[in-house]
Amino acid sequence: MAFPEYHKQGKQSVGSSPMVDRENSMSAAFSFRHFHLNLLMLLLFCSNGLSANDDDIEGHALIDLLRALNDSNNRITDWNIHLVSPCFSWSHVTCRNGNVISLSLASNGFSGTLSPLITKLKFLVSLDLQDNDLSGVLPDYLSSVSSLQNLNLANNRFYGSIPAAWGQLHNLKHLVMRGNHVTGTVPNSLVNITGLKELDLSSNDLNGGIPPQLFSIPTYNFSGTHLACGNGIQQPCISSSSIPVPTRRPQLQVVITGASCGAFLLLLVGAIVTYRCNHRHKHDQFFDVEGEVERNISLGQLRRFSWREIQIATDNFSESNIIGHGGFGKVYKGYLIDSTKVAVKRLTDYHNPGGEAAFLREVQLISVAVHRNLLRLIGFCTTSSERILVYPFMQNLSLAYRLRDLKPGEKALDWPTRRRIAFGAAHGLEYLHEHCDPKIIHRDLKAANILLDDNFEPVLGDFGLAKLVDTKLTHITTQVRGTMGHIAPEYLSTGKSSEKTDVFGYGITLLELVTGQRAIDFSRLEEEEDVLLLDHIKKLLREKRLGDIVDGNMKTYDHKEVEIILQVALLCTQSSPEERPKMAEVITMLQGVGLAERWAEWEQLEEVRNQQFSLMSRQFMWAEDSTHDQEAIQLSQAR
Repeated sequence: MAFPEYHKQGKQSVGSSPMVDRENSMSAAFSFRHFHLNLLMLLLFCSNGLSANDDDIEGHALIDLLRALNDSNNRITDWNIHLVSPCFSWSHVTCRNGNVISLSLASNGFSGTLSPLITKLKFLVSLDLQDNDLSGVLPDYLSSVSSLQNLNLANNRFYGSIPAAWGQLHNLKHLVMRGNHVTGTVPNSLVNITGLKELDLSSNDLNGGIPPQLFSIPTYNFSGTHLACGNGIQQPCISSSSIPVPTRRPQLQVVITGASCGAFLLLLVGAIVTYRCNHRHKHDQFFDVEGEVERNISLGQLRRFSWREIQIATDNFSESNIIGHGGFGKVYKGYLIDSTKVAVKRLTDYHNPGGEAAFLREVQLISVAVHRNLLRLIGFCTTSSERILVYPFMQNLSLAYRLRDLKPGEKALDWPTRRRIAFGAAHGLEYLHEHCDPKIIHRDLKAANILLDDNFEPVLGDFGLAKLVDTKLTHITTQVRGTMGHIAPEYLSTGKSSEKTDVFGYGITLLELVTGQRAIDFSRLEEEEDVLLLDHIKKLLREKRLGDIVDGNMKTYDHKEVEIILQVALLCTQSSPEERPKMAEVITMLQGVGLAERWAEWEQLEEVRNQQFSLMSRQFMWAEDSTHDQEAIQLSQAR
């Protein structure tokens, strides 16, 4: 296998290399950039960072919060203050501008209580803890989280009265407390929250009157309580969508009105039957209960499901049906009324800008992107408080599952299947980049987002992090989103993404296919190996250890095809985005066309890069030692 040997004795100097003559004008700049990116990655993973910055404050607050919530089922395993910032890789956490703005912690089986350190999350906009087993007195210190807009504590065991201090949450828009053991009266201070759009206090032990101003809230629900509609009125209040009870009418008036209505209905039914006989509809229609859905979104041939259909399909979102977590919510296994097996994605962050934007974006993307290697959207459901996406169920789950999470007795992927997955994913990504107008950037390509159908045909899923880019733009600057280890260096350091960002992620995915390993694995530190899979593979290639690269679960494989996949992967993961191939070129290189020339150039450039980086490292170490010596001299002088 034609991989270069590095740091070999007797190599000619950089200045005398023909390749260096060609690259002399950019070598110093590239070396500095390479050093800068490595230093940036080192800082991200270093556990001895500055303890006083906001990331550490928020990270420690989240760790304390998780400890207080009592995650006895170990649902959350990737919150670790010694690894990376919560905004880069922690699940259930959404950030904006480097600050935590949303926590989506519903249905995790927590059995503890809230921690006062949650007040350290000064930019928190959404807190969703519904459907757990939390308890304790409702904390008044939540009033200090002044940015809070969505507070959902439904279906827990909180008790005590609603703190009057919550009236200081002037940005609050959604307050959902149903299904707890809240007692006392509704505090008058809640009328100070002028932007409140939803107030659900149903199924609690509240009593007394309700401040009249609260009836102006668009959505309220006081059913299952002992609350009354107002002073002196003892009729229980239900909700803003309740049907009013009609007053009693004289019997004659009722008879006359009934007869008139009956005659009118007979005529109306006759007219409808006649019309339908002459104008049969070609498409199915679906109806929802009035007030239960929002009609803002209606796209093409996508099916609109009612909320009741989704509840029935998922057994009311039973935890036993959870099959994964997407970028913005949980994914449930379900069955439609015709026995079709589906995957139902329930977005939990719809109240914050990222969550609702994700829903609108994903529906829009799927409506214009149709390809055999892209996940097809069956339909969606919208209500005033829910956003749901319905997909076909992928029987073989994800590539990540098939590589690393197999159950006893399940067979590992053989090499022909892995190679087919590599080609299929490339075709799907090439379609997004070259055949969609405007082009679509996935921005989170990884093994977990490549799903496998009954025939192990790959389809790209989870467009929650995708971005539409105008064809006239070469990049777009946004908040960095994605998964550590798959994020391209320029995207991580500058926030600029392009289709070359996806090419980098695809290259890392190819390495996962060949090795079966994770893009980042801290357990490799125990063997003094590189944490990043890309660096680990390069090291093994320099040492000519191809056998240690290939997944041990593969009994047989084609050595030449493995070499091609590895070479393409390394071409896709070059530090400079300009040097990475386009996906159309990737497909041809996977077939062996035009690969030899690109690979020979990569080998020469990689040798120069390593020499330059080694030189920069030595200069840096010498400068550091010199600085220390200078400081020692200065300190020893008379003062």
